[in-house]
Amino acid sequence: MAAPSPRRPAAIPNLELVKQLSEAVAVSGDEGAVRRLVVAAITPYVDSVTVDALGSVLAVRHGRGRGRRERVMIAAHMDEIGFMVTGIDGEGALRFETVGGVDDRQWIGKPVWVGPDRVPGVISAAPMHLLNAERRQTVVRLANLRIDIGASSEKQARSWIKIGQRGTFASTLTLLGRGRRPVSLRGKALDDRLGVATLIELLQGERFACDLCAAFTVQEEIGLRGAKVAAYAFDPKAAFALDCTPAADLPPAADEGENTRYNSRLGQGPAVYVADGHTVGDRRLLSYLEATAEANGIIVQRRQPGGGGTDAGAIHRSRAGIPSLSLSVPGRYLHGPNAIARVADWRASVDLIRAALARWPGLLALRAR
Repeated sequence: MAAPSPRRPAAIPNLELVKQLSEAVAVSGDEGAVRRLVVAAITPYVDSVTVDALGSVLAVRHGRGRGRRERVMIAAHMDEIGFMVTGIDGEGALRFETVGGVDDRQWIGKPVWVGPDRVPGVISAAPMHLLNAERRQTVVRLANLRIDIGASSEKQARSWIKIGQRGTFASTLTLLGRGRRPVSLRGKALDDRLGVATLIELLQGERFACDLCAAFTVQEEIGLRGAKVAAYAFDPKAAFALDCTPAADLPPAADEGENTRYNSRLGQGPAVYVADGHTVGDRRLLSYLEATAEANGIIVQRRQPGGGGTDAGAIHRSRAGIPSLSLSVPGRYLHGPNAIARVADWRASVDLIRAALARWPGLLALRAR
């Protein structure tokens, strides 16, 4: 049965949904909290929705009109960086290992949530007056850190927490700026809950000139695993990965000279990828997105070529090859407890991918500049 015709989404971004997505705990391999939010948000609007064997949510929304339409895949990953509990000491403190890429310096002294019950804890940190001069200058390594959940014994800690449970920073989404509309968002897991929110909005809006194959993927942070399976299942003609990318755009120290390795900048719109550590962006899709941005007055920037990667790194190598491109919202302090992203950059990414799909001409009609 065809999906009901939904109302057009409001122009004001659904920040309550972003808050729910950001504050959900969904570390790689345990994405259920976000998966439930996604399924509830999109089911009334799509023609089909399934959860694949790895846990990714795969939804299809057919394009407008009759006849054969190209399948275009849009991917956004549900998982976030965090940790896994690996042991419990005699005093009830938890040993843990990082899941995904997190600098050891990010953990010390931070409040965290552990397990499906979001048990609160704090990463151990010695007080300043107990540190000698050498220890004050040393990064405390992960093996020497513990999570204190307030348990009085190992037995009590084991009644609250099981080995293998995951957790992450206990951060809430905060709106930054004065006035009625926020300028920026600060919170955890904006990489990639902003992409997830964008993809939900696309599915809730108008039908496009193509069949939209939406993949809310799992395990991106530990090897792009969900995207590979999803791309094989969809077998699309082309694909876009929606993600966040680091913005290293703050001024350098006075003695470091000009900042030439900014990667991307806040306030300059979403970033399209020329190349990264896993993908050379398809030139036709790159030209098409930039032309669409110009035609619609949408600000966009090119991400500096370099390392890193998105789900496009797995998608483009699926089956016989799938032309792919990444579009990311710039964010400062990603893979930490509090990233910052501009609301305007996120909204521009929504407008750009929506406009690109609305007038999708077919892959063979695209020409690289």
